[in-house]
Amino acid sequence: MPFQKVEPERIASSIRRQIETLILRGILRPGDRLPSERDLAARMEVSRPSLREALAELEDIGLIETRPGAGAYVADVLGSAFAPPLVRLFSSHPEALFDYLAFRRDLEGLAAERAATHASEIDLKVISAVFEKMEAAHQKRSPNEEAALDAEFHMGIIEASHNVVMLHMMRSMFGLLREGVFYNRTTLFKHRHRRRDLLNQHRAIHDALLARDPQGARAAVEAHLQFIEDEMSQQGRFERNEVTARLRYDLEQQR
Repeated sequence: MPFQKVEPERIASSIRRQIETLILRGILRPGDRLPSERDLAARMEVSRPSLREALAELEDIGLIETRPGAGAYVADVLGSAFAPPLVRLFSSHPEALFDYLAFRRDLEGLAAERAATHASEIDLKVISAVFEKMEAAHQKRSPNEEAALDAEFHMGIIEASHNVVMLHMMRSMFGLLREGVFYNRTTLFKHRHRRRDLLNQHRAIHDALLARDPQGARAAVEAHLQFIEDEMSQQGRFERNEVTARLRYDLEQQR
C-alpha cells in the first residue's frame, strides 16, 4: 500500500513555508525588511529559537539575507534573472528595446486579460487607488512622479493576474526598466500631448479592468504599449537625424 506514517511538522519548517509563500506570491518583495525577531515571533506565536532556525534555513537557500545590526531582509533574487553581460548588451543595442516592448505587450496583455477575470475586489481597489494618484500627478505636472506611478500601475495589473511566474518575471523586467536599461520613462512624460495621451490610455485600461472586460483590457494594454513603441521609434529617428544635421553643420563650418 502507498500510505506512509504522518510525521508532525517541525515549527521551523512551518515558519519557513509561510515566509516562502509570502515571497512567492509577491507580498514580501526584494529588499523588504522583516519585523524584528521579537515582533515576528509574537505575530506568528512561535518561540524565538524556532524562528531563528527558520530564518537560518531561508538564508541558506538565498531567500533571506541578514545584515548585522539591521535585521533580516528579503534577498534581491530578481537580479539573477539577467546576467550583467546580457544587461550591458541590452543597453547598447536599440533593437533590444523593441523586442522588450513586444515582450511586454504580449505578457501584459495576457496579464490584463487574466486580471479582468481573476482579480479580487481588493486588487481592483489597489489599481484604482494608483490611477487616482496618476491623475493627481498629471495635474501637478510632475513627470518623475507620473513615471513612478506608471510602473506601479502596471505592476498592480500583473499582481492582480495572480500568476506567480508572471509576477516575478515581470518584476525583473521592470527592474531593468527602472534602471534605465531600455529607456527612461520620464522622457515620455515631458511633452504635454504625450502626458495627456498616456493618462487616457491608462484610464482605458483601468475602466476595462473595473468592467471585468478581458478582451477590452488586453486591447487597451496592447494599444498603450504600441503607442510607446511608436514614440520611441520616432524619438530614435529624431536623434539619428540630429546627428546627421550636426555632421553637416560641422562640415559647413569648415568650408
